[in-house]
Amino acid sequence: MINCSDKICEHFAMHLSLDRHSAIPLVQQLTGQLQAWIEGQRLRPGSRLPSIRQLAREQGVSQSCVIEAYDRLVAAGWLEARHGAGFFVAEQRLKTPLVDQPIRDEAFDSRWQQFTDDPGELLKLCCGWVPSSWRATEAIAQAVRQVSRGAVDELIDYCPPLGLASLRTQLHKGLGQIGIHAAPEQILTTQGASHALDLLVRTLLKPGDKVLVESPGYYNLYSLLRQHQVDMLEVPRTPHGPDLQVLEDLLKQHRPRCLYINSLYQNPTGSSLSPKVAYRLLELAREHDLLIIEDDIYADFQDGTVTRLATLDAEQRVIYLASFSKTLSSSLRVGYLVAGPELVARLAELKMVSGLGTSRFTEQVVAQMLGNGSYRKSTARLRLRLAQHMAKALGQLEANGWEVFTEPYGGMFVWARCPGRSFAELNHEAQACSVLLAPGSAFDPLGAACDWLRINVAYAQDQRAQTFFQRAGRPRLS
Repeated sequence: MINCSDKICEHFAMHLSLDRHSAIPLVQQLTGQLQAWIEGQRLRPGSRLPSIRQLAREQGVSQSCVIEAYDRLVAAGWLEARHGAGFFVAEQRLKTPLVDQPIRDEAFDSRWQQFTDDPGELLKLCCGWVPSSWRATEAIAQAVRQVSRGAVDELIDYCPPLGLASLRTQLHKGLGQIGIHAAPEQILTTQGASHALDLLVRTLLKPGDKVLVESPGYYNLYSLLRQHQVDMLEVPRTPHGPDLQVLEDLLKQHRPRCLYINSLYQNPTGSSLSPKVAYRLLELAREHDLLIIEDDIYADFQDGTVTRLATLDAEQRVIYLASFSKTLSSSLRVGYLVAGPELVARLAELKMVSGLGTSRFTEQVVAQMLGNGSYRKSTARLRLRLAQHMAKALGQLEANGWEVFTEPYGGMFVWARCPGRSFAELNHEAQACSVLLAPGSAFDPLGAACDWLRINVAYAQDQRAQTFFQRAGRPRLS
């Protein structure tokens, strides 16, 4: 073990090899190689590294490059900075990875693999978003620049409890255009729809309460409810909405507090509510004093006439929530919910207590895009592109012997299966085609085995997906 505490390890040559022709930035190269050098030399905690000026001179880089590399290593827990003395190997190294790495633990739930960076370049046919190339990146960048040039206070101040006034004004207008008439004090901004769901669960429910959930449905909702020890009552999803007979029986037997539902382009089936089912749901809600939480995260993929519970609700039994994650950016994390003023006030209190509000900057960016029309134009392009890909995907699945749950008229998902094929068999074919799947069991409240797959049509025209559809659907040799 090398002992050089409190003095520079000058007698160890720091052999770094920086490639100035590489696409990898010099700061990133320097950071990674410094980390490897610290590990390779097995330096004891407290060992001092070369000064910024000395390392910059030896490696032929700017001092600012060295400063940023050292700062990154401090942030990752490899080094600690001592004012006036320099940089030293940390006493308790956390060894945080300096770049995001996919999780390879066998116990890691396959539901989350779609969120990792995959060095093998798997096609994420199961994911819940459109390709980055489909996003309005230029419009987002322009909005970010415009917001950044604004008043300093607007960039650094906290966001108001209900959310940024300019954004809520735009939301108020947009809601009115789809028939949801809500006063500004009924609108609360959130960090995406998942944040809205969490606020609602923590405000409305307590351990042991019962709620109705669709099956198949949104796995993150299931996980959230389990975290809060809330009991789930499964309602099968049909092509027209929840199974009304099962729903009515559960209402009579258990008196659940609320129902969670995707009305449009349901995740994962792609199905949408029929008017008949929607009206009956509202009747049952009135008869059994039931709250309905309508997750309309795919609202802006609307194509043609649709049925929303919030537009039909005359008694304020529907809590409506939506988000810009699917249409605009998953990273901006801007969502919102609509409820009665009293409930919104309670939710806003929890929002402030748990996180001191939402991001003023990101809400300004979204408000800017809503106000200048760029968001409306980008979603129109998205809808058209998704509709084209949906039609092609449905035709290709049928041609290859796949069965679909229903033919969606919007959104991005198809719920499909190959009759006689288990998930294990389908996954084997998918891996051979460099395609990532999520098991159908992930969309079941209890994780029951399922041979259905969620297919994102935005990725279905990739050659890897085409090969997978063909290989999985072809007859097997006996």
